[in-house]
Amino acid sequence: MYVGRIVSVFMNKEGKVGAMYRVSSRSFPNREAKVNDKTVSIVPKPGHEGDIFKNPYIAYNCVRIEGKYAIVTNGSHTDPVAEKIAAGMSMRDALCVATFAMDYEHDHLNTPRISAIIDLESRKGYLGTIRHDAMHVKEITLEPGQAFYVATYEHNEPCEKYFDADVEVTSADEACDYILGKGVFADLERPITAAAVIEDGEGFAISVKDAPVA
Repeated sequence: MYVGRIVSVFMNKEGKVGAMYRVSSRSFPNREAKVNDKTVSIVPKPGHEGDIFKNPYIAYNCVRIEGKYAIVTNGSHTDPVAEKIAAGMSMRDALCVATFAMDYEHDHLNTPRISAIIDLESRKGYLGTIRHDAMHVKEITLEPGQAFYVATYEHNEPCEKYFDADVEVTSADEACDYILGKGVFADLERPITAAAVIEDGEGFAISVKDAPVA
């Protein structure tokens, strides 16, 4: 099944929390994730820079660390959500205000904006989507080994159905591998690249990885 981009919050079996992002794409597969300090950006691969002129939504920051929070999204709303949190808003309010203001992506597919936030202090996460026909924001309480996710297409309402109860990862690098093709994500088609964060001491470790060439 093709569900497009995916965001997820998780707690590994040792109790460490984290978040994951995966680019899955039919139209623009020549992209990669790049780490820059406390952010991760999705950008065209060398030689494909011109793709940005075909679709302005394909390059963006997909991860931003803001203090005890990690914000993971499929578009340019990453920074506005993070800035609302930095200004003192709750995770719920930051998602609601920032994504409502930006709305879904007005491309030919009406692509939803999807978001995930994880909080090191409360150990809780949030998942959110804004579509052309609905908006959903949900608090996620995690237990060891669990992951919840939403995607841009089909699986785009936060709920108990989009769930994995056997998340076996110990690092951000392993979390990238996981969302690219393991567990509940194994049957979701056309993985391109991934980014992940996981609790590491008082902050987050970050990793990025491209999907294996088929």
